[in-house]
Amino acid sequence: MEKRTENYIRFDWAMKRLLRNKANFDVLEGFLSSLFGKTVKIQGLLESEGNREREDDKANRVDLLALMDTKEKVIIEVQNNTETAYFQRMIFGTSKVLCDYINKGENYEHVSKVYSVNIVYFALGKGTDYVYHGKTEFRGIHNGDILELNPFQKEKFEVDTVSQLFPEYYILKVNDFDKVAKSPIEEWIYYFKTGTLPENASAPGLDKVRELLRIDRMSEAERNAYYQHLDDMARLHDTVTSGYEEGHFDGKKEGIEEGIEKEKLRNAKTMKAKGYPVNDIADITGLSIEEIEKL
Repeated sequence: MEKRTENYIRFDWAMKRLLRNKANFDVLEGFLSSLFGKTVKIQGLLESEGNREREDDKANRVDLLALMDTKEKVIIEVQNNTETAYFQRMIFGTSKVLCDYINKGENYEHVSKVYSVNIVYFALGKGTDYVYHGKTEFRGIHNGDILELNPFQKEKFEVDTVSQLFPEYYILKVNDFDKVAKSPIEEWIYYFKTGTLPENASAPGLDKVRELLRIDRMSEAERNAYYQHLDDMARLHDTVTSGYEEGHFDGKKEGIEEGIEKEKLRNAKTMKAKGYPVNDIADITGLSIEEIEKL
């Protein structure tokens, strides 16, 4: 079989196999710093489903729970396949962390801040952006004002707004990014989507990606397992179901067919950019070789 030519290891595979090592926290810290717009340091990893080694490498998602040196917690999750109830999954994830990491009878002031960072490779919701940030605010239904903390609460909890006490959510819609990477977080999304780095990329942590996550650093056995993982991810991506859901929303047969076709082309374009052999792309997507070569 023709060898693929990706330069760097996919982020979800790296999260499973490499980034749990404290020596490699620089990669995660760089990504989170680029996303949050401030310096982030990771103190360690906490127990979660994703932080445990799993035998099933075909799982279509991977998650990692980290403790920052500010005592705030961050869930990083990569989701490869369509999941209609993914928003509810995000709610469940933050709620579980909040419940798991407060001791019975402990005062509520010890409830920790949780960030949920979601890297998704499917059409989640409907919107025109590729990075979304959600937080909780309380707005008056009569006057429209935002409920604020009183001076004592600000001093005690060391925050300025009520929203800073509540979980915050970030969604990175990787497949919707189709621009020149001009900011640190865009450079990271470019890497998530293509498996390569933009020319002259300088976002925090990407220097460590260059150093630690190169395909040519892997042993032959590791490369074989990694390529099998890529094949599994491609096959798990149900283009028919995704296309049906997009088209069915409009209730039109042509909408269904158009959704399926767009999803096939999008997947083929991504796999071609990652260096998949054309014949393999044709087998997986059902497109003709001629269609793929035109992408």
